[in-house]
Amino acid sequence: MAYFDWAEDMVIDGGAIDADHQHLVQLVNELHTATTEGRGRDVVGGILEQLIRYTADHLHREEAQMAAAHFPNLEGHRKGHAAFVAQLTALQQRYEAGQITVAAQLSTVLRDWLSLHIRRSDKALQAFLRQHKR
Repeated sequence: MAYFDWAEDMVIDGGAIDADHQHLVQLVNELHTATTEGRGRDVVGGILEQLIRYTADHLHREEAQMAAAHFPNLEGHRKGHAAFVAQLTALQQRYEAGQITVAAQLSTVLRDWLSLHIRRSDKALQAFLRQHKR
C-alpha cells in the first residue's frame, strides 16, 4: 500500500505539472517503502539528491508557466517554493551530518508539501488558467 496516493483532486494541468507531481509522489512512496523495510538510511541520500534536483527543475517549469500566463501570485508562489527547497536542503545537511531520523522526516515533509501545496497553492494556478482560457 502506498504511503501517499495520487488523487484526482490534485490534477492541475493534465500535463507536465501533473507528471512532475506524480514523479514526486513516486519518490515519496519509494522512500517510505525503504523506511518501513528498515532501509531508509541506505536510500535517503540518493532520494534526497533526486528530489532536490527534480524539485528545482519542476519548480522552474511551474514558475515559467505561471509567468507566461501572467499569474498574479507568482511571487508568493516563488516564496513557497523557496521555503520548500530550503527544507529539503536542511534535511540533506542533517543527513550528511549523520542524523538517523531524516528519512522519516523527509517522508512527512514531502507528503505534507505535496498534499497541501498542490491542493491549495497549485489549485489557484489551475483556476487562473481555466479562467483565462475562456
